[in-house]
Formats: sequence, C-alpha cells, structure tokens
Amino acid sequence: MSETVLLAVYGTLKKGYGNHALLAHAQFVGSDILKQISLYDIGPYPGARLETSFGIEVEIYAVTPSQLRKVDQLEEYDPNDPENSLYTRELLKTHSGMAWVYLYQGETKHKPCLRSGAWRPVSQTPIVQESEEYK
Repeated sequence: MSETVLLAVYGTLKKGYGNHALLAHAQFVGSDILKQISLYDIGPYPGARLETSFGIEVEIYAVTPSQLRKVDQLEEYDPNDPENSLYTRELLKTHSGMAWVYLYQGETKHKPCLRSGAWRPVSQTPIVQESEEYK
C-alpha cells in the first residue's frame, strides 16, 4: 500500500460538493478548525490565504500520492513551478498532524473574505447530493 499524507480541504473537495469524487476513496480522518487561514470567495470555489481568522472549517483526508497528484491538477498546482501556479501547497498544523492545504495565489482584491465557519456555494446547497456512504 502506498504511503499516505494528510490533506485538509475547505471548499469543493469537501463531502457533498462537486469535486469530492477525487477524494471518494481517500480515508476521512476528521474535521478541524484552522485559524491560520482565511477564505476568499472566488465565485464557484474558495481560495485560502495565510491570514489569521477566527477559524475555518476543514475536512482532513489521508491521501495517496496518486490522489494528491489528481488534486494538484484540479487546483492548477505544478510542484515544479509553484510560483506560477494558481494554488500552492503548504503544510499546516492540524489536530490530526501536519496536513497539506492549498493556498490561493490569484487576485483577491474586491473578493468577499470569510474569517470564520465554512464556505458554501452561492446557492447555499451542495453541488451534488451526498452519497449514502457519507450520511
């Protein structure tokens, strides 16, 4: 079995949202509240920045290298060229240990900022329905 790493997600990769399929076979480790990040509403998805907050809700998964590469592609993160990627990855401390968190490098000026709680799409409903496995 491949060695896993921890990944903390805060947006469309969470259970019940459209991109969670990328983590469907990853082991759910737990939830946490991270005070090291704030979220910006980019429209169809959020972007985290290293900015102190009152606590952003994240889900933590143990992912394989293959799963992490797929998420890298989704987040437009190139480990060989992080400076020119839409997101970069940084290890942040969570209750479950050090976990990768994707940090947004795009423009956030004039974007709504969330400094506590959880990001929700504008519709306030999940993009896809939760599977029975996660209910």
